Amino acid sequence: MSQGSHHSAADPRNKDILIYVNGALFPREKAMVSVFDSGFILGDGIWEGLRVHHGRIAFLGAHLARLFEAAKAIDLDIGMDRAGLTAALYRTLAANHMTEGAHIRLMVTRGLKSTPYQDPRACVGAATVVIIPEYKLPQPGMLTQGLRLFTVHVRRGPPDVQDPKLNSHSKLNCVTACIQATKAGADEALMLDPQGFVATCNSTHFFIVRGEEVWTSTGKYCIAGITRANVLKICREAGIPAFEKDFSLTEVYGADEAFVTGTFAGIAPVAEIDGRKVTAGRGPMVERLQGLYLDLISREVAAATIA
Repeated sequence: MSQGSHHSAADPRNKDILIYVNGALFPREKAMVSVFDSGFILGDGIWEGLRVHHGRIAFLGAHLARLFEAAKAIDLDIGMDRAGLTAALYRTLAANHMTEGAHIRLMVTRGLKSTPYQDPRACVGAATVVIIPEYKLPQPGMLTQGLRLFTVHVRRGPPDVQDPKLNSHSKLNCVTACIQATKAGADEALMLDPQGFVATCNSTHFFIVRGEEVWTSTGKYCIAGITRANVLKICREAGIPAFEKDFSLTEVYGADEAFVTGTFAGIAPVAEIDGRKVTAGRGPMVERLQGLYLDLISREVAAATIA
């Protein structure tokens, strides 16, 4: 049975979480935004997924840099600076007594509309900022047994249609890709770029291993993944040849290993693509990279401070 790359076991503690909405903390059942909110009406907003390790939010600086870059690109005033957002995130964690095994969704929308209409000039008031912290860990089998991918017809489009660099709330192309993969019995969709080269997955970044080399896409048709960048970094540090390049499904089908990356699960192996077995489970390169990535997280959170 397919479960998706972000599947996690239900944690009873999540029913009592407090959620941050515009400066206030609310119980889960009372955390709400208006039906006139830009995010609800139009998907007009941006977001980040964050993980908590040893009481610190891993790679927070990189995540906030990406968030503020996206906000500037779509002319969205978050209404808070980085220090303010950092304080809000840690305030939310402290209120929930969370120090480990937590995943955070930070969301910012353009705020309330005077009427359901796309023009930003119809907005009234400030941006909406929501922080949802949950106890979420990837299923252990995901990190060892591997995911099943299915190549879908939905493409990652060029930047003059909807720039895939934006981590926006408008994710319908990824949703439709996910639906097609699910109907095919897979865990996640593998998506191609407009030229037919492999781009990314619907909610993670995609890598293959050929020989002693690690390949991922050029990055032109996917968001600037934080974990993706960190995998390239640990490859450089460890002397593993890693390349951002165009490659086809033919090269994918002939790969020795494959894996996906994301903030939620880190590095997860891929066992099957379009019905073709890649490996019986986690291969030696993926296992090595998983260890190097955990070491990088430990170094990063040890050096992190709360602003």
